[in-house]
Amino acid sequence: MFSPRSLLASITPARRRALIGFGAIVAISIWVVIVAVAEPYDWTRTGTGHDARPYWTALFDRPYATSRVGAHDAYLYSPGFLQLISPLRAMPWQLFMACWTGILILATLYLVGPVLLGPVLLLALPELIGGNITLLIAAAVVAGFRYPGAWAFPLLTKVTPGVGLIWFAVRRQWRALGIAGATTAGIVLLSALFTAPGIWSEWFRVLAGNAGSPIDSGSLPVPLVVRLPIAIIVIAWAAVHDRRWAVPIGCLLALPVIWYGSLTLLLAIIPLAFPAWTAWSWREGFDRVRESVLSGARGPQSA
Repeated sequence: MFSPRSLLASITPARRRALIGFGAIVAISIWVVIVAVAEPYDWTRTGTGHDARPYWTALFDRPYATSRVGAHDAYLYSPGFLQLISPLRAMPWQLFMACWTGILILATLYLVGPVLLGPVLLLALPELIGGNITLLIAAAVVAGFRYPGAWAFPLLTKVTPGVGLIWFAVRRQWRALGIAGATTAGIVLLSALFTAPGIWSEWFRVLAGNAGSPIDSGSLPVPLVVRLPIAIIVIAWAAVHDRRWAVPIGCLLALPVIWYGSLTLLLAIIPLAFPAWTAWSWREGFDRVRESVLSGARGPQSA
C-alpha cells in the first residue's frame, strides 16, 4: 500500500542528488527569465510582474488612488505591507523583481524543501511570473502553527485567509490566538505612526468597497459570500479532527478572489500533512551542500 514512507525509501541517493540539482537549475532558470523579461514593462502584453507592479508603484501618501479588484494597477493591501517592503520599493523595477522573485522562490523552498523544489516551481510558475503573494501566505499558514504571529501577514494583505485563526479558537488555544491578534494590532499601531492620517481608514473603505465587486474573467466564478461559510466549516472540521493539512484548503476558499495562481496556497498541505517528508528533504539538501563543500575543500584527488 502506498505511503509517504515507502515513497521516500524508493528515492535512492543518486535520485535525490539529481532532484536537488534539478531544483537548483529550475530555480535559477526561472529567476533569470522572469528578471530578464520584467523590463520593459507593458501591462497590455504578456510579461512578468503584473501582480507585483502595484506593490512597487503605489504611493505612500495615496496608495489607493486605483483600488478596484482586477485593475492592472490596483493596490489593495494594507499600508503596513508597503512599509514592510519599502527597501525593495526603493530599487529600480528590474532589481525589485529580481529580489521579489528570489523571495517567492525561497518561500517555495521553505514549503517543500530542496528535493521537490524543481517540480513544484514548475507547477507554481504562473504565480511566480505574476509575482503575487500567495506563496508567502502559504508559508505564513505553515509557520503560523508554530509562530502564531505569522498570521498577521495574511490578515494585513488579503485579510480573509485570516479565517485560519478559527483553528486556535475551536481548539481553545487562546494564547496562540492572542499572540496572532496582538501581533497584528501592534503592526497596525506602529504602522499608523509613520503613515499619513486617514490612510488606514481609507484601506478599510477600500476593503468594504471591493467586497461585492463582480468576479473578473480568469478567476473562479464563485463569490466570496458563498465560499467563506464553506471555508469556516472546513477549518473548524480540521481543528476538531486535528487535520492541519485542511487549513490551507479553507484559507484558499476564503481568498477574496481565486485566480489560477492562487492554487499555490495548497502547497502548504505538503509540510502540514507530511512533516517528515519536508524534514527529510531539508536534511538531504544540507547533506548535499556539505558534501559539495567538503569535496571542494579536499580538491582533486590524486590517482
